[in-house]
Amino acid sequence: MKPFALSLSLALTLCACTAGPGRPGGPPLRLTANPGAVIAADLAFNSMAQTKGQWSAFQATAAPDAEMFVPQRVVAAEWLKGRADPTVPASWQPHSVWSSCDGSYAVTTGEWQQQPGANGAYATLWQRQDGGGLKWLSDMSLPGTRVSAAPEMIAAKVASCTPGAQIAPYSPPPPGTDAHAGHSRDKTLQWSVDVDARSNRTFTLWLWNGKSLDPALRLTEQ
Repeated sequence: MKPFALSLSLALTLCACTAGPGRPGGPPLRLTANPGAVIAADLAFNSMAQTKGQWSAFQATAAPDAEMFVPQRVVAAEWLKGRADPTVPASWQPHSVWSSCDGSYAVTTGEWQQQPGANGAYATLWQRQDGGGLKWLSDMSLPGTRVSAAPEMIAAKVASCTPGAQIAPYSPPPPGTDAHAGHSRDKTLQWSVDVDARSNRTFTLWLWNGKSLDPALRLTEQ
């Protein structure tokens, strides 16, 4: 695995936006964008896969309603239940992270490898939990797909905290497409995850720039 430098700014809270649920009986949790914590969660996820087993790591780090694509959309808890870990786990390295202003959701993307010779790209959607931790909500791994050359430093971008973000207009997908869209609590990070009639998968991400939603990522099977 290629070692990555992580700038000090990623370890800092970048934006305080709104309050969310906290511990029962305690003060509400202040939601903040913290891409460094998201990168740490992605790296810890990979490390667990190497030491505890690939599917064991997926189970341990999944949100209750997490979904996977195999290639069809499946409920992660159901698909993973009782599934044996592969002898050789996949490994992965994040290249980029995008976060909503309030930090309620973030996306990591990078590349994965699995012997003998398999590789590709992935996109993982992370959800901030009520206690403040991070769990993955959606995970898409595409074989033979590249996102970019491995960076010397993981790129991080946080959506603008300028008010006014609205849910993007819905565009009906082609017939036969299993389509699902979602957004962060503050609407500054929005995504769609689609599987078409031929089981080709696409992950699309938009980020609020203070005036409009910018396309941030489109990961699709090649």
